[in-house]
Amino acid sequence: MVNVGIVGVGLVGSELVSQILRSSYKNTFKVVGLSTSQKMLVSDADYKPLSIEQASELRSHIVNTGISTDLGIFIDYLSKGKEHGVIIDCTASEEVANLYPTWLRAGLSVVTPNKKAFSSSLSLFKEIQELAANTSSKAGKRTPLIYHETTVGAGLPVLSTLTDFIKTGDEIEKIEGIFSGTLSYLFNNFSSLSAEAKPFSEIVSVAKDLGYTEPDPRDDLNGMDVARKVTICGRLAGLELDLSTLPIENIVPEALQSVQSTTDFMARLPEFDDHFSNLNKEALAEGKVLRYVGMVDAKNGQSGVKLAKYPASHPFASLQGSDNIIKFTTKYFPNGVIIQGAGAGAAVTAYGIFTDLIKISERVEGF
Repeated sequence: MVNVGIVGVGLVGSELVSQILRSSYKNTFKVVGLSTSQKMLVSDADYKPLSIEQASELRSHIVNTGISTDLGIFIDYLSKGKEHGVIIDCTASEEVANLYPTWLRAGLSVVTPNKKAFSSSLSLFKEIQELAANTSSKAGKRTPLIYHETTVGAGLPVLSTLTDFIKTGDEIEKIEGIFSGTLSYLFNNFSSLSAEAKPFSEIVSVAKDLGYTEPDPRDDLNGMDVARKVTICGRLAGLELDLSTLPIENIVPEALQSVQSTTDFMARLPEFDDHFSNLNKEALAEGKVLRYVGMVDAKNGQSGVKLAKYPASHPFASLQGSDNIIKFTTKYFPNGVIIQGAGAGAAVTAYGIFTDLIKISERVEGF
């Protein structure tokens, strides 16, 4: 059995617990610790699974019955169990991500959708890679392990595919894709060869109302989320990419970048509909559409994030809804390998975390 502790129980963490309890692995993974930013629950000295099957609203259950959160106590408890311990970080906190080396040194494996540890400080990324048995350059250790499939593409097998390419000696030439479900939705609806374009501001407003964007859509439009995913892919491919030097095209109009409130930003965005319309007309005149893409260019050193034009024949041009699509071009696969599907949402993210958990269980306990 494997002891599991979840830090940051929100939509994804709650969905993960639900998926575990409904699965054939419910007796393999013992959820013995749950934490929010304010309260936490830990089990007893026998590490019995927490009684949460009847908790209809998991986060409220923790807040109402838990003790004040102390991650030091939480980690100490998990590390002292007889069974292998796994901590799942479902936060987006850089402060929490900075604790991963401490957790790994305590013998705990880590699974996370938190991009910060793998896209911020390069030294932190390298330290984590060396401490985890499955990514270290040193042979011999079985644990601890680190898996973060869901940092890129949620439940899509993007990073596991990339890792397989690397392990087998294939050479990555290029990784390019539409890494953001939000920006996928915006430009799939705005720039199309088969439909008349609606005002860009209107599409952003609809996406915000549907919950596709961040509370402030500028956090999507500035390209930083895509840049983090590009950085993660690049680093796993052996490139020392850094957010401070990666070219990132911020498509928020310059005059709106410093507007204080989201309300003011949304109110003024229609002023720039002509700007986006002209960009779209230029693309359509060439028989192309606009797509916001990230690229890892291992061959020519042209990695970056930008708004680009693609012809109708290109797979990126025919994308629908809010799907992600990532194309790998390698020595063994010169025509490319494409992965496409839902790249956001609690269910698919929890699914991706669950598959990482299963990998750890199989490595620790065997099949």
